[in-house]
Amino acid sequence: MPGMIRSLTLCAALAALPAAAQPRDTLTIGYAAVVTTLDPHYHNLGPNNAMGQHIFDRLVERDATAKPHPSLAESYRPLSETVWEFKLRRGVTWHDGKPFTADDVVFTFERAPNVPNSPGGFGGFLRTISRVEVVDDYTIRLHTRQPHPLLPLDLASVSIIARHAATGAQVEEYNSGRAAIGTGSYRVLAYRSGDRVELARHEADWRPAQPWSRVNVRFLLNDGARTAALLAGDVDLIEQIPTSDLARLRRDPRLTVTEIASLRTVFISPDYSRRGPHPNVTDNIGTPLPENPFHDARVRRALSMAVNREALVERVMEGAAEATANWLPRGAFGYNPDIRPRAFDPDGAKRLLAEAGFPEGFRLTLATPNDRWPNDARISQAVAQMWTRIGVRTSIEALPFAAFVPRRSRQEWAIQLGAWGSTTGEASNFLLSIVASYDRQKLTGASNMTRHSDPVIDDFVARGAATMDEERREAIWREAVAYYAEQEPMIQLVQYINTWAHRRGLRHQPRMDERTVAMGVRPE
Repeated sequence: MPGMIRSLTLCAALAALPAAAQPRDTLTIGYAAVVTTLDPHYHNLGPNNAMGQHIFDRLVERDATAKPHPSLAESYRPLSETVWEFKLRRGVTWHDGKPFTADDVVFTFERAPNVPNSPGGFGGFLRTISRVEVVDDYTIRLHTRQPHPLLPLDLASVSIIARHAATGAQVEEYNSGRAAIGTGSYRVLAYRSGDRVELARHEADWRPAQPWSRVNVRFLLNDGARTAALLAGDVDLIEQIPTSDLARLRRDPRLTVTEIASLRTVFISPDYSRRGPHPNVTDNIGTPLPENPFHDARVRRALSMAVNREALVERVMEGAAEATANWLPRGAFGYNPDIRPRAFDPDGAKRLLAEAGFPEGFRLTLATPNDRWPNDARISQAVAQMWTRIGVRTSIEALPFAAFVPRRSRQEWAIQLGAWGSTTGEASNFLLSIVASYDRQKLTGASNMTRHSDPVIDDFVARGAATMDEERREAIWREAVAYYAEQEPMIQLVQYINTWAHRRGLRHQPRMDERTVAMGVRPE
C-alpha cells in the first residue's frame, strides 16, 4: 500500500506540471518501442514500418482498416492473370527536389530482397514478380510467375527509395539521413538511436499539407514513463496504453482514448531447427532431453491445453485482448469463425504429456522480450506458471527486444513468445512470413525464426496466393486456419486491442496495424 500511495502521488504531481512549451504546429509522440533503423528494407518490424510511413511512400497504401488505395501509383489494374499495369503519379518529388520516376521503382525492387544481414526483410512481398517492364517514366508492368491477386496488397509493404540517393547505401547511411530521402510527408532531421527521431514537414508533398511543421517521436519503452510523459504534457500522444492505466486515462477529462481491433496476434513459438537435444529443454534433474519434444504434436497440444486464455485476457491484459486460435481479428479476410481456442484442460494436458512419453513432465526456459509488446513479459510469466502446474517446469528469460532479436535470429531459444501484425489485413501474411518454410530462394518464411516447416502449410500458401477468385481464396485461408489450429505449430494465445491516448484538442485515427503516424493526427 505505501508503494501504491507513492505511485499515485507521483502521477498526481506529474499531472499538475504545465505542458512543455513547444510551437503549436509541433507534434510530439511517445512510441512504446524503439525504431531500430531508418532503412525501410532492413527489418520488417512494427516501429520501423510506422516510422518509414512518415518518410517514404509505397505504390499502394493501406488505410486505418487495412484497405488498399493508390499512392505513388495513381492507378493499377490487371492486364491478365500474370501482368499488372501501374500508372505512376506525376509531379512527385523526393525530399531533395529531384523527380520520382519508374526507374526508382525498378531500383527498389532490385534492392529490397537483397539487403545484407537482414533479420527479417521484405523480399517475400516481391516473391512472385518475374520481371519489371518499364513502358515509360510513369508506367510499369509487373509480370508474375503465376496468378497473384494479392500483389497490390503486397506492394503496400514495400517502401519506394530513390536510386540517386540510395545506390550502394547500407543501414548506416539511412540512419545518418544521407540515404533516407523519400517522398513521404516528412523528411528526416535527426535519428538518435534508442532515443528519438526528429522530422520536418516535406513542403513539396504531393498531398495536402500536413498540419505539423515538426514531428518528434520519442522512444518511451517503460509503461509508467509513457503515461507520465503524457500526463506531464511532455508528449501529445502515446501508443500502447499500459493496461493498468487504461481505466484511469479514460476518466481523465484532459485526455481522449482511442482504440481499434488489432491485426497483431500473440503466440508461443517452439524451436524446430533441432531434432536433437537443446540445453534449454531438460529432464527434471537438468539433463538435456535426447530429442526435441516440440516436433511431437501431442506435446504442443498439451502445452496449449494448459493455457487458460480467458485468465490471460482478464487478469493480464485487463480486457484489452481476446482469446483466439486464429491470427486475425473477427471479420478479417480469412478469419475462420468455426475455430475456437483449445479448451483449458490441465488434466487432459497431463494425460497427453504422459502419452508422449513425459509422465513426469520436463523443464524448459521460455524466452520473452520485456519491452516490445503490451504485457509481453507478464503474459510469458503467466504461461510459465500454467505450464509448471502440469509438470512442465518453466523458467523465464526476459530481456530487452534489442537484445532478444539477434538471439532469436540465430535460433538460440528452445521456445519463445512471439507476436505478429498481419499488415495486409488478411490471412496470407502470417502464413507466408511466420509459418511457411524458411526459403531464401522462394522468399518465404522471412520472419520464421524457429524454422518451422510443413509442406501442407507451404501448399496452402502457394494455392491461396495464386487463386484469383476471392471466395475460393478465402475458403483456402479458412481451411489453412483449421489445419493450423489442429497441428498447433505455434500456440496462439490472444489477439490484442490497440489503444492510444492523447491530449484534448486533437483528433486521432486509430489503425488496425497499430502504427502510430503523425498523418493520422489533426488539431480539432
